[in-house]
Amino acid sequence: MIDRYKLVTRHNPHYTKEEKQAPLSVGNGRFCFTVDFTGLQTFSASFNNDATGFPLCTMAEWAWHRYANVPLTTAGLKLTPFDTFGRAVGYAVDDTGQRELFYGLRRNAHKFHMGFLSFTLKGKPLIREQCEPIQQTLDMWTGTLVSEFTMSGEPVRVETFVHPHEDSVFVKSTSPLVKKRSLGISLEFPYASHRKSGTDLESRQPHTTSVKQHERSRIEIHRIMDETEYYVTARFDTDVFVQTEWETHRVLFGCGGQYEETLVLAVNFGLESRVPAPFANAEAVRDMFWREYWTSGGAIAFPDTVDPRAIELERRIVLSQYVTAIQCRGEVPPAETGLSCNSWYGKFHLEMLFWHVAHFTLWGRIEEVKKMLAYCKKILPSARRIATSQGYAGARLPKMCDLSGENTPSSVAVLLLWQQPHPIMLAELCYRADPSLDFLHEYRELVVETAEFMRDFLHYDENREEYILGPPYIPAQECHDPRTVLNAPYELEYFRWALMKADEWLERMGERPRFRACVERMANPAHKDGVYLAHENCPDTFSQAPFYTDHPSMLAMFGVLNSERVDKTLMSATLDRVLEVWDMGTLYGWDFPMMAMTMCRLGRNSDAVDLLLMDSLKNTYLSNGHNRQEGDAALPLYLPGNGGLLLATAVLAAGFDGNEGCRFPKSFNAEVENIYAYI
Repeated sequence: MIDRYKLVTRHNPHYTKEEKQAPLSVGNGRFCFTVDFTGLQTFSASFNNDATGFPLCTMAEWAWHRYANVPLTTAGLKLTPFDTFGRAVGYAVDDTGQRELFYGLRRNAHKFHMGFLSFTLKGKPLIREQCEPIQQTLDMWTGTLVSEFTMSGEPVRVETFVHPHEDSVFVKSTSPLVKKRSLGISLEFPYASHRKSGTDLESRQPHTTSVKQHERSRIEIHRIMDETEYYVTARFDTDVFVQTEWETHRVLFGCGGQYEETLVLAVNFGLESRVPAPFANAEAVRDMFWREYWTSGGAIAFPDTVDPRAIELERRIVLSQYVTAIQCRGEVPPAETGLSCNSWYGKFHLEMLFWHVAHFTLWGRIEEVKKMLAYCKKILPSARRIATSQGYAGARLPKMCDLSGENTPSSVAVLLLWQQPHPIMLAELCYRADPSLDFLHEYRELVVETAEFMRDFLHYDENREEYILGPPYIPAQECHDPRTVLNAPYELEYFRWALMKADEWLERMGERPRFRACVERMANPAHKDGVYLAHENCPDTFSQAPFYTDHPSMLAMFGVLNSERVDKTLMSATLDRVLEVWDMGTLYGWDFPMMAMTMCRLGRNSDAVDLLLMDSLKNTYLSNGHNRQEGDAALPLYLPGNGGLLLATAVLAAGFDGNEGCRFPKSFNAEVENIYAYI
């Protein structure tokens, strides 16, 4: 039996200096709080103002904002017509003559930073030279951050954590400076921004901060920014004085007792006012939650190994479990940078949904995936409108959206397709883990309507006597002209797999299949000179730029998928050609696990491990566990990489249907518990 405590805690991040590129976070899956070496956001300016930095934010999945006087609907957008087998279908891809509307819809709504928590000295902001980090440890077993530093030569110890079931930050600060009434905490509220940091500290007028209630042990603050309102409620477990500076949207907290050396503060953020739980109660709930989290799901360990690859891979696995726990367990899909900062204005990309959450099913956490299915079901009305507006049946899922589920105009996003089968894939993975007729009926509508769109999007070519996919669309490899893309292998096989699976769902419920005739007559993936192509009209996939950049997504049809139409010799040669000629600097974090899964299906298991650990710009895993996309300032972290790593390592641990078993090298001394086989 794996010693879960030892497995987790031997990878606890431990810092002895300031780590500006890899700050640590605490959270609960819906709410996240990222800090510097003080355990708060005391020196956030040096993080947030750095274009390449990792901002220190306080963010929640419910916290969205729109600038005043921006458009709320896409009704006025001018669409660009694309010839679609003799009829014109419009897509919002061009900002010409409509920049204000186009970018207004892109930037709104956006997530925002809800408030900075920082230490103060005698009511004044700290100066960096006044402080020196000693050590900081993230105890992942309890989701608690312990920070120790000196302030003006005096020691300070801080415990920081987030309540598992409330959007509340708990802070316990111990220092002689508290007894001297010198150490305090400030809560400062910036105006919202669509930028990476989610903040605009220059705009003081478009928002208001006011006290709704102030008692001895708590204070309730009401925030208004344009049409966004939220509440911040602070609770004190010690005698505290409060000072307000509304012109700067700042509140100061300090110890009011004469002898106390500990300042205890809890702050809740929400659409409604909620008093945080008492500190001791929150600690008990925290410990219970995280103990259950680490002991209930799957585990992979490499004990007693001297193989440095195994040691590093285990570190990445454990830290990826932590960062997905605090970032990807909400009621709506996470953004690619989760709740750490804004990427693409904090909007979520549904084509990334698979990489964010599919791993949960193999690690014994299907409830997290069911939340995403519930969201997809909720936005079906929007998906139906998109399909209907383009003349298609069924429901076409948006690519980039906010809570509304409405598509965001984009030169690329609105033309993507590979998000469409994701709900069927995720639903099937959940059903495999826990078969239930009730579950089939609950998501029948979602499965069937997404399949109906896919069938209608396919075109029957009478000359070829087969169904073809496109044009127009942009494949996962986004460097192609949508007007020429034909039968991109991943999309083609993913559509085919999803249509077959939709029929299986109908048959399980005693209904007749609907999509079989289409499936049986679909075109085959194109290949040339012994390798698969990016798509049928791209014979120069491996010889002409930019076709050997971005995602090598043709590999996914025999990695993410198990297409029986794949020739393994061709696929193995294609994978080797990608490794030989592809511009690896243009890959993204999920490409490495995707390719590793292809290696596994080909039986090249050692190569799969090497791919997961490849020294490449976009395969960098920081000391805080995040998959930084080096060279892309917008992505100081990239959660699809973490999710992909967990999916691929589950495949290495448990295999596939009909081909189960551990695939890790013998030198890893692998131990595996409660990991399930993939499709």
